[in-house]
Amino acid sequence: MSSYADRLSALREQLKRDRLDGFVVPLTDEHMSEYVGAYAQRLAWLTGFQGSAGSAVVLPEQAAIFTDGRYTLQVRQQVDGDHWQFVSVPATSVAGWLGEHAATGGRIGYDPWLHTSTWVAEAKKALAARGAELVAVDTNPIDAVWPDRPSPSDARLVVQADAQAGASSATKRAEIADWLAERKADAVVLTALDSIAWTLNVRGQDVAHTPVALAYAIVDADGTADLFVAPDKVDETVRQHLGNAIRVQDRAAFPATLSGYAGKRIAVDPERAVAAIFDRLEQGGAKVLALRDPVVLAKATKNPVEIAGHRAASARDGAALARFLRWVEAEAPKGGQTELSCVAKLQEFREATGVLKDTSFDTISATGGHGASPHYHSTPDSNAPLELGQLYLVDSGGQYADGTTDVTRVLPIGQPTEEMRDRFTRVLKGHIGLATAIFPPGTNGGQLDGFARRPLWEAGLDYAHGTGHGVGAYLSVHEGPQRIAQPNYPGGGPSEPLRAGMIISNEPGYYKADEYGIRIENLILVEEREIAGGDAVMLGFETLTFCPIERSLIVPEMLTSAERGWLNAYHARVLEILGPQMDGDELDWLEEKCAPIG
Repeated sequence: MSSYADRLSALREQLKRDRLDGFVVPLTDEHMSEYVGAYAQRLAWLTGFQGSAGSAVVLPEQAAIFTDGRYTLQVRQQVDGDHWQFVSVPATSVAGWLGEHAATGGRIGYDPWLHTSTWVAEAKKALAARGAELVAVDTNPIDAVWPDRPSPSDARLVVQADAQAGASSATKRAEIADWLAERKADAVVLTALDSIAWTLNVRGQDVAHTPVALAYAIVDADGTADLFVAPDKVDETVRQHLGNAIRVQDRAAFPATLSGYAGKRIAVDPERAVAAIFDRLEQGGAKVLALRDPVVLAKATKNPVEIAGHRAASARDGAALARFLRWVEAEAPKGGQTELSCVAKLQEFREATGVLKDTSFDTISATGGHGASPHYHSTPDSNAPLELGQLYLVDSGGQYADGTTDVTRVLPIGQPTEEMRDRFTRVLKGHIGLATAIFPPGTNGGQLDGFARRPLWEAGLDYAHGTGHGVGAYLSVHEGPQRIAQPNYPGGGPSEPLRAGMIISNEPGYYKADEYGIRIENLILVEEREIAGGDAVMLGFETLTFCPIERSLIVPEMLTSAERGWLNAYHARVLEILGPQMDGDELDWLEEKCAPIG
């Protein structure tokens, strides 16, 4: 279809045929994934929105798209405001909006394979108060009007060797079996793609940037498991790796299998499993235990092998990024470079490592006002030239078999303004404040978030996104349950206590609409600390990411002596780690960038 308006019109016609008075379109897949395969990009197809979080509601005369503060500018640039109302979450929820706008007596459709049971209950309640009804559909109406919808990926699974995983699948499944025994449960349904990949020590290529395969798994109390995946995706090498304890079944058999657990106690994660799974189990007579996926915390707490792998990946990736920053510094002031030419060049530097599997997300290459959208994604239509007087922000990462990286740096193109330098220095002070935090076990990320914001708050400034997200081990670049965020910002809400072994990002920022964006991001590892003279073991952070932080944007007099000490020690470590990977002019450049600030 030639336009997004045509697509919206076609969907409305399909809803009439389906006797529906509205439909809810989330940006997710059957696994509640953040990043989804092309076949599940229904929101992008319908609206043009390219962000990684959002949803929409289509009614006969109204349509609304719901995004959080990270996408306030982006959604307005990509979605036609003549056809769509822009609604901010969490200030207004999808259910709440439906409760105000659905027609009395109306039938609002939803796909039960794309929503959680919690959302369904909330939406049903809101619509009931309106005298309307929430209706589960058997076939998603968008699929009926999407003529060239891509098929799911047919890429094969690959083995993640135990030497890189740090523990065998048998060991991991035995721990799940112990977890089930403690809860007197017969089995647990795993639906999160990264949980399945981690548990079985396999990886896939079904989702861009995330090395997972479209599959479901059910782990039984005896430690055996059923893996539901398209048969052609499993070759003999993977079958031998999985062994006899893992039964491979067709992914299409999964829904029917759920109906066969009458009288059994089955654990399912209400946050990560869709409503259809709960419905099938309950209708089949199973006793459903709404419990968090037991893999989530185990996966987030990295073992020594995973940590060592990440350090190796970070050292390799940091050198590639440093080479790119040197290139931008030299080439951008000459003119002729754009956001997309920079994306391509950074890709070249990462591919030159010889071991890059993928980027860990679409590179955020943003110059000038585009940088004010934290999750901006450059396209051929929005692609802008790097020009003198601008700040250039690049947020990117790589997927390597030994680790997943995520790092943000900012460069001035030419001479920065004093305001830019002030804001950058405040962001740096906040970054250091979090990097040097010491805290007791039991502390959650929300309690630490203010460490990163205080220098901005003191100037009446802030940023509308979380400060940190968990990162996987050659898995999802956004991994829970740990995070660092204010309760009222995206990624906020109840937060998991931080534990030694967790990897999390440290990324405070500042954004001036239509002018520039600033973010300094490193990954950090939670580790135990013994404080001299103290009587308790505390926790702190080890910085894992090493790449120069732009000196020309720093106002040295704004830094305390302790902050200068941290920065100089950090740059000394950058030189120590990256220096051996460079020589000649590259090494001269790195030494200059890492020179101490007095």
